Amino acid sequence: MFENVKLDSGKLLELQNQYLEDVAKLWQQSTQAATQLPDKRFAASAWTHNPAAQFAAAAYLLNAKTMQTLADAVQADEKTKARITFAVEQMNAATSPSNFLVTNAEALQIAIDTKGESIGKGIQNLFADMQRGHISMTDESVFTVGENVATTEGAVVFENELFQLIEYKPLTAKVYERPFLLVPPCINKFYILDLQPENSLVRYAVAQGHRTFVLSWRNPDMSIADKTWDDYIEHAAIKAIATVQEITSAKQINALGFCVGGTILSTALSVLAARKQKPVASLTLLTTLLDFSDTGILDIFIDEEAVQKREAELSKKDAPALLKGQELASTFSFLRPNDLVWNYVVGNYLKGETPPAFDLLYWNSDATNLPGPMYTWYLRNTYHENNLIKPGKAVVCGEKVDLSKIDIPTYVYGSREDHIVPIAGAYASTQVLPGKKRFVMGASGHIAGVINAPVKNKRSYWTNDKIKDKYPATQAEWQASSKEHPGSWWTDWSTWLAGNGGKQIAAPKTYGKGKLKAIEPAPGRYVKAKAV
Repeated sequence: MFENVKLDSGKLLELQNQYLEDVAKLWQQSTQAATQLPDKRFAASAWTHNPAAQFAAAAYLLNAKTMQTLADAVQADEKTKARITFAVEQMNAATSPSNFLVTNAEALQIAIDTKGESIGKGIQNLFADMQRGHISMTDESVFTVGENVATTEGAVVFENELFQLIEYKPLTAKVYERPFLLVPPCINKFYILDLQPENSLVRYAVAQGHRTFVLSWRNPDMSIADKTWDDYIEHAAIKAIATVQEITSAKQINALGFCVGGTILSTALSVLAARKQKPVASLTLLTTLLDFSDTGILDIFIDEEAVQKREAELSKKDAPALLKGQELASTFSFLRPNDLVWNYVVGNYLKGETPPAFDLLYWNSDATNLPGPMYTWYLRNTYHENNLIKPGKAVVCGEKVDLSKIDIPTYVYGSREDHIVPIAGAYASTQVLPGKKRFVMGASGHIAGVINAPVKNKRSYWTNDKIKDKYPATQAEWQASSKEHPGSWWTDWSTWLAGNGGKQIAAPKTYGKGKLKAIEPAPGRYVKAKAV
């Protein structure tokens, strides 16, 4: 794999000399007064007051820095270099002395202070997590879907084998005539948009006077392991749009897609455009990729060999398989190994701690499977071949995909520090969609940047009202003349969405319409199903 990798001999010699110099400094410092190391893994006083432990931690940090510098000095093509850098980062994260009981000064001190009780509790935590099939990031016993997360009042008004459609109870006497449909990512559960009342985007939309619907994906089992990307477009996204129209008698609706939900929704709108149908009046895309030219660190996992292997594993016509949700969750966690993996290994098992209750991390651990054929089509046609931005290249539901036919107002949101949908990748949608656009950048990452309710008055967002029509080619150009605002981007989006809502009409008194009656209370059965 790395046969064409080279190292600059001059840089290598420079690195060796620097390393020897740093080792000499480290040895000298070890004889002096202890100082706190610049790494939160070694911040506890137990590290500082134990000379041997502090020396081991300092030596580790030096070696990790040297290995990273060595990776940076590699001469290779961009993808190979990124893979080497990623491998070194994983190795550095895994080999930290903080990850092992015998070398973790803090964990050993806790064990002494608790007379071994922390070790016993850590073993219990380990066995419990082995039964769950994943490392606990939060106290999962605190949360129950439908009781203290996903609690916005509503009812399931339609279901098929792929999704349930939830209609929410209005909180205002009048609603906008155009109803509002949210399409969440199918690789996670929809309640990221409805965690707690104070940070629920669903409840916020309802409170702003929108008659709100959410597509709640089924957590696939083997009975639907053969479903394809076409099925998710035709029998989920398009069906949801049509059902909302039927229930509300609206000629057009407003729609939002989050992450891969935005990719699915945009593909569906392209299919509908090819059929000369325009049921959606405005589109909101949250941290969504349409142009997969810049996929960030995820690109290192994708090449022809990897895609073919996945297709062979998951898309056999006689025996399609499921992509297990825990596999996806683990992949995303290891993109930030210190924060999302080893931090919990140390806390749960070495220190015997129960992680604090946190709704977002509970949702993050609630994994979702994907049908193999659906996933492999998505993998090849987006991440690998980037076919969605090539007019006519991808054929979905019998129609040639051409995103340039989605000529409607679009609100495009990207998070500045997103490691799953890089900000440049989110911005790239402004170059693909032809309609009137508004691009907004929020602070923080893929989830925390999106779920940033105004009531919290946290973080900030950027707009650029100097741009009226044609957006510049790159996000960097856009940002150069942008303006930062304190607080949540939700208020900016709410103003935009209201402008596309149409006139206000009396809010409905009942759920559904005609044969489309309430089936069960929100959040419904589908979202409660666990991945197996």
